[in-house]
Amino acid sequence: MGIQISPSILSADFAHLARDIEAVSDAADWVHVDVMDNHFVPNLTLGLPIVESLLKHSSIPIDCHLMIADPDRWAPAYAEAGAGSVTIHAEAAKAPIRTLRMIRAAGARASLALSPATPVEPYEDLLGELDMLLLMTVEPGFGGQKFLDVVLPKIRRARELIKGRDLDLWLQVDGGVSAETIERCAEAGADVFVAGSAVYGAEDPAEAVRNLKALAEKTVRPERPIGFGRG
Repeated sequence: MGIQISPSILSADFAHLARDIEAVSDAADWVHVDVMDNHFVPNLTLGLPIVESLLKHSSIPIDCHLMIADPDRWAPAYAEAGAGSVTIHAEAAKAPIRTLRMIRAAGARASLALSPATPVEPYEDLLGELDMLLLMTVEPGFGGQKFLDVVLPKIRRARELIKGRDLDLWLQVDGGVSAETIERCAEAGADVFVAGSAVYGAEDPAEAVRNLKALAEKTVRPERPIGFGRG
């Protein structure tokens, strides 16, 4: 597959989510759904019932990013509902290994997210439990934030840790991804990109996805082929 783009519906029209997902269905690899509970992050978005409804109308797999307290309790249900990927935050999970294994057992890809100030090195031994590692490039909780360049060295370190352990593990970035920042992220080692306002703020969201992918593919390293399977 190579580079993958996951448009975030946090920047879409919440009154027409199914329509806005369909608008990028021919260009995007995933649709990124930010679940926020106003506890782990100071914002409230949507929950499992809406995700279940979106799954009925989406022709592309759903990538659920849980920015919630107590993900150990709630995450498996999103996988059981049919989400293709479920991400929990390291800062919120009390039993991450058990929860990640439950996500996988329910048929979804298991992902761990790290906020900008959370170092990646303490989680090196957990990488084998993951299908994807998400590095936040803004503080979690709100769309439309400015990309934090301070995270670029962490992306590089994460790529080296993954490469050193010979893992089939995707490296996702989320926050401030745009035509101005995606090449830097790809050069640092990311291969899955969440983009919200850069996609849904464009006149043609599908064309924006294609343009972002083309920019990232210019810098992606050939030794990092990825696909939809876990291997």
